[in-house]
Amino acid sequence: MHAAALFAFIAVSFIGIATPGPTVLLALTNGSRYGVRRALAGMIGAVLSDFVLIGAVAIGLGALLAASEFWFSALKWAGAAYLAFLGIMMLRSKGMIDGMLKASAEQARGTTLAIGLKSFMVAVTNPKGYLLFSAFLPQFIDPATPQLPQYAILALIFASLDFSIMLGYAIFGSQAVRFLKAEGAKCLERVCGGALLALAGSLAFYRRAAS
Repeated sequence: MHAAALFAFIAVSFIGIATPGPTVLLALTNGSRYGVRRALAGMIGAVLSDFVLIGAVAIGLGALLAASEFWFSALKWAGAAYLAFLGIMMLRSKGMIDGMLKASAEQARGTTLAIGLKSFMVAVTNPKGYLLFSAFLPQFIDPATPQLPQYAILALIFASLDFSIMLGYAIFGSQAVRFLKAEGAKCLERVCGGALLALAGSLAFYRRAAS
C-alpha cells in the first residue's frame, strides 16, 4: 500500500466520520447523558462494528448485498427500524438531567452494556456502511500484494479515527450539558432524537445502485 493512498484514505475517512451520522450522534448524546467515561462503551461498540463491516467487505458480504435485493432490504429495514426506535425513545425521554438526577448507581452500571450494544447495532444493521466500504476500500488496496493484511491496516486506521472523533463529540456533549439548564439539555436530546429519525427515514428510502 502506497503512502499517498494511505494519506488519502485517512483524509477521506476523517471527513466521512466527522460528518454527523448515527454513531456520532449517539456519542454526543451519551456524553451529554452519562459523561465521557460511560460513553466510552458506545464508542467501543461502534469501533467493533467498524471491524465487522470491514471484515465483511473483505470476505465479500458487501458484494452480496449489492447483488441481492432480498438481503439488502432485510438489513435496510432492520437498521431503519432500530434507528427510528432510538429516535423515538430520545424524543419521549424526560431529559438527560432529570434522568441523571434520578438514576441510581446500580442502574448506571447496568446500562453500560446497553450503551455499547446500541452503537454496535446501529452501525452493523446499516447496509449503506457495507456498500460504502465495498466501493470505497478497494480503491486503496494494492491487488498485487496480499489483500487481507491491507484490509486489516485500513480497519485499524478507520477504527482509530472513528474512536477519536466520537470521543471529541462525547467530550463536547459532556461539557455542553454543564452550561445548559434542564430545558436546554432536554432540547439537545430532542434534536438528536429527531436527527436519528431523519436518518432512519433516509435509510428507509435508500436503494441499491443498479447493477
